Amino acid sequence: MHINGLPHSTIWYDYDTQSVAIIDQTQLPHRFEIITLRRLEDFCRAINDMQVRGAPLIGATAAYGLAMAIAQDPSLECENHAAKQLLATRPTAVNLRWAITRVRSEIHATPPALRARTALASADRIRNEDIACCEAIGEHGHGLFQQLLNNKKTPGSTLNILTHCNAGWLATVDWGTALAPVYKAHLAGIDLHVWVDETRPRNQGASLTAWELAQQGIPHTVITDNTGGHLMQHNMVDLCLVGSDRTTASGDVCNKIGTYLKALAAKDNNIPFYVALPTSTIDWTIDDGLSQIPIEQRSAREVTHISGLDEQGNISEIKLIAGSNAANYAFDVTPARLISGLITEYGIFQASPSSLSVLKTTLTNH
Repeated sequence: MHINGLPHSTIWYDYDTQSVAIIDQTQLPHRFEIITLRRLEDFCRAINDMQVRGAPLIGATAAYGLAMAIAQDPSLECENHAAKQLLATRPTAVNLRWAITRVRSEIHATPPALRARTALASADRIRNEDIACCEAIGEHGHGLFQQLLNNKKTPGSTLNILTHCNAGWLATVDWGTALAPVYKAHLAGIDLHVWVDETRPRNQGASLTAWELAQQGIPHTVITDNTGGHLMQHNMVDLCLVGSDRTTASGDVCNKIGTYLKALAAKDNNIPFYVALPTSTIDWTIDDGLSQIPIEQRSAREVTHISGLDEQGNISEIKLIAGSNAANYAFDVTPARLISGLITEYGIFQASPSSLSVLKTTLTNH
């Protein structure tokens, strides 16, 4: 995607400095800063503090973190330590575990002298495959958008999409998941508009999704988290489209807190509710999202305080709540029965065990 008209991705390896560069997403939308990661501690902090976030990007970052740790010490003891530290950063997004498992499986089939080079090559492949994967998700979602437009009673009308949190290119290496179809449709000339949930408490919608869309020149409006149901009741939403941090083999979807409520409102108003995700986000080992997916609980400070740009142009934090406890559940689970379909790099599948079984067979044969 583009920032100020120039192409960027969220993470890349710099072969000249032998380091990894990322966009520090905690500074957006007010400042655009690129920071360098070299040591294992840098990668763990970047993931834990959400300088990088979004399931696919967390996975790519973890892969590079493990590769950099192995480059500094190729011993099995160091590898085990690095994997353990990285896995402890964010428990909900399955891509983290998937990426670390993949890198480790590839280096274990390699002579010791080549372990560091193999790990870095594996991380690079994960990065590049994510770009291609998200672009494919965009193509399949673009086709869905066209179908929805064709079904609208008023030809040439605007397609209104509601999204939650940030599942754009900032959540991946490039293109995004839920926003990839938006970008593809916009490039194809489809008239669309995006309702952007602010997504409390970290405001990833207001801070990141809105910033992304503005950079690409896509019409959008930021709304409070509780506005979506009202818009649906008044026929102002044609489609709800979100991402996923972990999807079960039965089609349950774990995503940013508040997603479940949007799915309920969509169901009550007969509005399609789709989830866009790479197949690496599917956890084939579990089938019950409510009981088997660990829900990350983050610091209460994210609820009791908020940051923004003050009148002097400084990013400042202020306290919102005094004298009360706060709970900060970061994710919720949307049952498969509320989901119209799953948009993957291999096409659109139903959120059901039978349909996902077909997808799993496709992956096995790929």
